[in-house]
Amino acid sequence: MKFLTEYRDPELVQEYLKKIHRITTRPWTLMEICGGQTHSLVKNGILDMLPEKITMVHGPGCPVCVTSLSVIDEAIYLAEQSGVIFCSFGDMLRVPGSTKSLLEVKAAGADIRILYSPLEAVELAKANPDKEVVFFAVGFETTAPANALSVVHAAKSGVFNYSILASHVLVPPAMEAILSDDENVIDAFLAAGHVCTIMGMEEYYPVAEKYKIPIVITGFEPVDLLQGILMAVQQLEKGEFKVENQYTRYVQREGNIVAMKTIFEVFEKGDRIWRGIGSIPNSGYEVNDQYKLYNARLKFNLNLPVAEENAACISGDIMKGLKKPKQCPNFGTACKPEHPLGAPMVSSEGACAAYYHYSSSTGRKEVIT
Repeated sequence: MKFLTEYRDPELVQEYLKKIHRITTRPWTLMEICGGQTHSLVKNGILDMLPEKITMVHGPGCPVCVTSLSVIDEAIYLAEQSGVIFCSFGDMLRVPGSTKSLLEVKAAGADIRILYSPLEAVELAKANPDKEVVFFAVGFETTAPANALSVVHAAKSGVFNYSILASHVLVPPAMEAILSDDENVIDAFLAAGHVCTIMGMEEYYPVAEKYKIPIVITGFEPVDLLQGILMAVQQLEKGEFKVENQYTRYVQREGNIVAMKTIFEVFEKGDRIWRGIGSIPNSGYEVNDQYKLYNARLKFNLNLPVAEENAACISGDIMKGLKKPKQCPNFGTACKPEHPLGAPMVSSEGACAAYYHYSSSTGRKEVIT
């Protein structure tokens, strides 16, 4: 297939659904990792078309959702400093910190710019030598190359009034944390195709072997997801646990070597607190010593207290696959996109936002026909 419409072909969708129904004989719980996959499943009504024995739960695959309250508070602190231009992707502005959001800080007069690339922030630093420009470097491995490249570019250009607040999180350690949890219910994973486009497949083989679990790398369109679900169920029904690649049009086993080289030049692995989940060892990227002049935490001597999670938000249980968004007592009432209790309701890839905008109980579902 060559065209996007082919990955939304209703006939192919029905073909894969029939195969999934035909081979499913036992209850299975599958977790899709990425929020983009979640939104596609919910928006297109796929969850309602699957056999009753298949339960899809929604993983921590939204970097906005898992950015901790403490990191949001760091971003707010920096944005409020005199002489700072704080830059971010737009989806971070409405995520609540412990007391307020970046959007509220911007409304109060802070110089916060919404950008589409960290390289824009470097150019902004060049144009404003009397200001400190900070870019909020949030994302999974997918966005790490561009953020790392901005640091390399700034260093080569002699731009020293630029730094990044790194909040990169890594998928394989999160999968292991979920699988190691005593309450784990996951039988198979649909891994995120865009992450694997950068990082390849090698990191997933030890996870599949250690936990005896199928891992299928998929894309984000309906046909991608249904083919991935079929591949995972075929393994489960046979008692197999392999790493398979459905997203062959982009993912290579070795990944993107050039992109990984850039990542490893600038970043090193370290522990990271995941919102609603807790600290996961070696699950994040931080700027290494070679580029420490571009580490906002060091430049501004950040040492804020760890913020307490909102007890009313069950995002941790949702992102570990233990609960669905509608099982939250605050869903759609005290917690809405306009006034979120947690990031999964406000993020464009959050599971709660997907259910709020598209699930059938709200009358917003869009089923493929």
